[in-house]
This record gives sequence, C-alpha cells and structure tokens, in this order.
Amino acid sequence: MSQSQWKQTFLGAVCLTLAAAIWGGVYVVSKVVLEVIPPFTLLILRFCIALAVLGAFTVARKERVAKKDYPLLMVIAFVGVTISIAAQFLGTKLSTAHMGALITSASPAFIAIFAVWLLKERIHLKQAAGILLATIGVIIVIGVPDQADAQSSLAGNLILFVAAISWGLYTVLSKKATQRYSSLLVTTYVALFGIIFTSPLMFWELSVTPVSWQFGWDIWIGVLYIGMISTAGAFYLWNKGFELMPAGSGAGFFFVQPIVGAFLGWLLLHEHLSVGFFAGGAFIFLGVALSTLRTRESAKNKREPMEGRPLSHYNEKQS
Repeated sequence: MSQSQWKQTFLGAVCLTLAAAIWGGVYVVSKVVLEVIPPFTLLILRFCIALAVLGAFTVARKERVAKKDYPLLMVIAFVGVTISIAAQFLGTKLSTAHMGALITSASPAFIAIFAVWLLKERIHLKQAAGILLATIGVIIVIGVPDQADAQSSLAGNLILFVAAISWGLYTVLSKKATQRYSSLLVTTYVALFGIIFTSPLMFWELSVTPVSWQFGWDIWIGVLYIGMISTAGAFYLWNKGFELMPAGSGAGFFFVQPIVGAFLGWLLLHEHLSVGFFAGGAFIFLGVALSTLRTRESAKNKREPMEGRPLSHYNEKQS
C-alpha cells in the first residue's frame, strides 16, 4: 500500500470511527432530552435542523433529483426516518441508552439479509454464521430483563429491534439511490421526506402529550447536538468514510457505537450493565467479526476492477 493509499484509508477510518462514536453518544443525549420532549417531536426537530444544514450544501452544489426517482427516496425516508429513527427514540425512551446502542448494532446482520434479497448479493458461510451469532446476541440482550436491569423493558427492547431491522433495509435502499446520486443529495432528500411523513405523528403526539417549551439551556443544547452533530455531521462523516475505503472494511466501524453508548450510559446516566448485556454483546461482536472478515476478503478481490473505472464514475457519487 502506497503512502497516499495509507493516508486515505486512515482518514476513512477516522471518519467512520467519529460517526459511530457520535451515534453511540446520541443514545445518552436523547435519553435525557426525551424526558421532556416526546419521541416524534424530537425526531422532527432533529431532521429540521439537519435539513437546514445539509440543504445549504446541496443548494450551493446545485444538485437535484429527477422526479422519477422521488418514489425511491420517499420509501427510503419512510423506512429510515419514520420507522427506524422513530423506533430508536421510542425504544430508548422505554428502555435504556446502553440497550439502545447495543440492540441497534445488530443492523449490519440485517443489511446482509436485505442485500441478498434486494441487491441479489450472495451470502457466504462466514456471513451466515455471523448473522446467526449476532441474532443470538440480540435475543439474549432483549430477553426479559432481570431485577438488576429493571431500568430496561421488554417492549422498549423489541421496538429497538425493529429499529435495527428497518435500518438494515434503509441502508440497502440508500445504496441503490447513491448509485445515481451523491450521498449528500440522498441524505438531504431523505431528511425532507422524513419530515413530511413523520409530521402527522408529531401533531398527534402533541395533541395527547402537550409540551411546555420552557426548557433549560441544557435541553436545547442536546437538541442541537442531535440535529447538527449526530444527524447532519455524523451522516456526512459516515458517507465520507465509505468514500475513502472499501465498504467491507468500513462496516466493522459501526460497532464503535455500542461501546461508546454503553460506556456513556454507565458513566453519565448510572445505568446498570447486566450479565445479559455483556453476554449478548460478545455474541454480536463475534458475529460481526465473521461477517466483516468475509466481506473484507471480497472487497480486496474487487479492488482492482474498481480502480479501473473512469474518474467520472467517482465524481458523480462524491458526497
């Protein structure tokens, strides 16, 4: 590997690590903010802030989406925002920050499943074994909470499991969209359509759960962090990281998220880490290692054909 390639890979690793770490921390921040702002209302605030940030860059770059591709982007937004992100917030509210970070970290297993179904990719023995181990880990984690882990709830954990499944589908659908448009443009439109689809839920929520907007500065800082850092910033870093390094090598960085989420949940919120959490986490990480190992081998074999593509192919997909 040349020095320039090493620098590119290193920068990609830094971007992916930062993105995953930010997403791990957002479970802790959202757990605090959700005490005073209900889930769907926080979701709308989050994506309105992100849309303002991402939209400014999109307008500056004068990028647009063809009307024929609106249905695909609408489906991506509904699955990724209205279902997955909403389930993440609602599940975290009912459960705990460290459970939210760990259970949703099973998403890569579901990414592989949906890739087989929608992208016609082959799943190999190591990937299948990894998916099985990760699934066992999730089942252990979301099992009936013990007395020491009474902060958690089965309903909240199951909702977080829905968030993990839908995020896998969202990722695969987004991959199809980014074959036509830049990641920045896709993310901007997903934020826009996500706001449109989720707004009715917000209005219903506010009608049954009135909110007093007399918050302290700490809550508003939390809202800004969730919108600007964990949405606009982390999504960009994640997309940039995959631009700089193979997808198979980058997938494993997603699992920085539960480590950060669990640590911050324990450190800042004094959440209990049960035996089931560590046992389930071990299964998930072992499963990810197997899946990532096979994907990394495939990425290495495909590297030379990818490098032979014309420069225009990469310019069209830069985020």
